[in-house]
Amino acid sequence: MAIKIFITGGSFDKEYDEIEEKLLFKDTHIPEILKRARCTVELDTRTLMMVDSLDMTFADRAVIIENCKNSKEDKIIITHGTSTMAETAKALGQAKLEDKTIVLTGAMIPYKLGKSDAIFNIGNALGFVQTLPPGVYVAMNGKYFSWYNVKKNEKIGLFEEL
Repeated sequence: MAIKIFITGGSFDKEYDEIEEKLLFKDTHIPEILKRARCTVELDTRTLMMVDSLDMTFADRAVIIENCKNSKEDKIIITHGTSTMAETAKALGQAKLEDKTIVLTGAMIPYKLGKSDAIFNIGNALGFVQTLPPGVYVAMNGKYFSWYNVKKNEKIGLFEEL
């Protein structure tokens, strides 16, 4: 069975608009990232939203949870902005989706700006989603964390255990 990838925005998909001089969303870069990484895993991708995680609402998280519940796939990756990734992981963990392995991942540097951690993090998420038992996890910086034991250390820009 394929692995489902739900796309929600975040730095994976931001790019720089030189006219407006700001980061914005146009379209997802996930297909390009997976092609560049030479990924051969069977995947099914779906864009749920394209938002900065600082702007993610309770309703947005409800959409993510509902899509995970209704997914026929039991292995799910969610691309997400890093600022509130732990908050969304907690919402998913509390939703008690016991029969699914859900891995949230993101990037600290937008893919289109170069020197991004996006390829590394999606690769790790693909490995973790295939090997971890059912549950909700955050995969960043080569590590995975359970939903109830993760935070983003804003001072150093890394994820760590509580």
